[in-house]
Amino acid sequence: MIQNENRLFKFPKFSELIIHEDENLIVINKPPFIASLDEREGGEVNILRLAKKYHPDAQVCHRLDKETSGILLIAKNPETYRTISIAFEKRKVNKIYHAIIGGTHTFQDLLVDLPILNQGNKNVSIDRANGKPAETIFNSIKYYKNYTLVECKPITGRMHQIRIHLATQHAAIVGDDMYRGKPVYLSQIKKRGYTLSKDEEEQPIMKRFALHSKHVEFELNGVKMAFEAPYPKDFATLLKLLDKFDS
Repeated sequence: MIQNENRLFKFPKFSELIIHEDENLIVINKPPFIASLDEREGGEVNILRLAKKYHPDAQVCHRLDKETSGILLIAKNPETYRTISIAFEKRKVNKIYHAIIGGTHTFQDLLVDLPILNQGNKNVSIDRANGKPAETIFNSIKYYKNYTLVECKPITGRMHQIRIHLATQHAAIVGDDMYRGKPVYLSQIKKRGYTLSKDEEEQPIMKRFALHSKHVEFELNGVKMAFEAPYPKDFATLLKLLDKFDS
């Protein structure tokens, strides 16, 4: 069990997360609420530790924010780790994320090109003078009355890049309180017939921000590879409820 702010989260077996495995590489669909690597606090379960139990030489090739779900690449040997790390550095890995944002936004190949400054302690800001170059392309996939499902293609790989770039467009990811994204409550979208007992406090439909690493494409040892990760339960549930009550 993993304790997080809102509830106990039962973690599945590492082997159940795997969507592809060969002699060099493990590709997993990372669940939310678990860090990719060791965080400073120490004792917490993370993907790297679980991967090393499964395969002693495992190395996580990149990272996803703790709350972000989706595709994560894990190398089984140092050569593969090096090759994939260099591919990420040289921007030869095509990544597609899906996000649910507040408001109706029509993005058609919208390029957000705003430099990001990492201030340390997981804080970043847009800083045109001192920030590092950061580019993301956004396309709207599906429109609701009050929300939009968006495809996000980060060209660079800065911390919180998608989250802060969306926030600059007044299109923060739902549930992303760091960037003023508001959570979605069933009572907001289901106007009729929603009741809550007197002592009950309503919980948001998703207890995290709605960001999922959907698709990754790259080349490894001359072979083109592409992987897709289905939405986790909470993300799929939110979309289903938006389909039902907000479309």
